[in-house]
Amino acid sequence: MLESDMRSILKCVRCGTCRSVCPIFDVVGWESSSSRGRMLVAHGVSQGLEVDEGVLNSLNMCTTCGICEQLCPSGAAPPKVVENTRHQLVLQGKMTQAQKDIASRANELGNTLGETGERMAWLGESAKDVREKADYLYFAGCLGSYRYPELAKRTFDILKRFGVTVLKDEVCCGSPLLRTGSDPMELISRNLEQIKATGAHTIITGCAGCYTTLKNDYPEDLKVVHVSEFLADRLAEMDLKKLDLKVSYHDPCHLGRCNGVFDAPRDIITSICDLKEMKNIREKSRCCGAGGGVLKGYPELSQELAKRRVGDIPEGVDYLVTSCPLCRTNLKRGCPDVEVLDIIDLMEMAME
Repeated sequence: MLESDMRSILKCVRCGTCRSVCPIFDVVGWESSSSRGRMLVAHGVSQGLEVDEGVLNSLNMCTTCGICEQLCPSGAAPPKVVENTRHQLVLQGKMTQAQKDIASRANELGNTLGETGERMAWLGESAKDVREKADYLYFAGCLGSYRYPELAKRTFDILKRFGVTVLKDEVCCGSPLLRTGSDPMELISRNLEQIKATGAHTIITGCAGCYTTLKNDYPEDLKVVHVSEFLADRLAEMDLKKLDLKVSYHDPCHLGRCNGVFDAPRDIITSICDLKEMKNIREKSRCCGAGGGVLKGYPELSQELAKRRVGDIPEGVDYLVTSCPLCRTNLKRGCPDVEVLDIIDLMEMAME
C-alpha cells in the first residue's frame, strides 16, 4: 500500500460522517458499503486480509463521487484509497468480471463500450472542418462518440467557429481504467502523441470523467477546460435567445465537487432560461450512481442511486440539465417523467 494511502487510513477516526452522505451506504446499509467501512477493508487488504467476493464488492461498489472526502473532518481521502487498492488487487489478478471487461474493451477497441465501428463517424460532413493544427482541441470521449454522436457533432459545430479541432484517432481517455484499478498508460500515450501533433495547448471536453482524467492524469502543461467553461466565457459571441423554460441542473461529481466547476454551467443556463436548483447542489450534490465502474458492475444499485438523485428535482421544471454524458445516461434510467438534456442541447435550443 502507498504511504499516502496508509496516512489517509490512519487519519480516519471512524466518526461516521461519511456514512451520513455515502450514496452506496444509503442504499445497501452494510458497514462495508460505507466509506468508513471501505477504509477498514482497504487496511485489512494491506495486512493480508483474504480477498473474497465480499471484499471485492466492498471496494468496487464505490462510485468515487468524493462527497466523503469533501466532508471528512479528519482530511482522509477514501476515493483515492479505494482506487489505489483496486489497482493493487488488479495487479494480483483479483478483480470482478466488470473490471476485466472494462480493461479489455478499452485496450483492444479503444473504448469501454465494446464498439467496433468508426469512432469519429459522428463528424459526418464536419470532417472537412478538422484542422491539422490548432490551439484548441475538442475531446469527444467514448460516450459522446458512440452513445450521443449527435451531441458530439453539435458540440463540435459550435466549437469549430472558435478554431477548435479534434483528434482523428481519439481513443478512451483512460478514466474508466483509472477508476477501476487498471493501467491506462497505453491509451494516454496514444492520445498524447496525437495532441502533440496538433500543437493544441487547451483540451475541451464535455464529459466529467474525461475532464478529471485529462486535467489530473495527463501532463501538467496541458490546459483542460469543460465545454461549459469555454462557452461561458464566450456568451457575448453566441447570440442566444431567452427561452420560456424552467430547468434544474445536476452537478456531475467529477466536474463539480472534485474539480470545482460549478458556475460556468449555471451562467449558461441562466442566460437562456430560469434555473430552479435541485435539493442538493454544488459540493453537496448527490451522485447519479454511474461512476467508478458501478453502472457496469452493479447496474441495479446504480439505477437505485439515480432514482434517489431524481428525487431532488423540484416540481414544475421542463428539463433536467447536466454536463456529463454518463450522468445523463444514468439519470435517464432513474427519471422517466422529466427529460434529461446535456447543456449543449439547451444551448442549441436557444440558437434556433
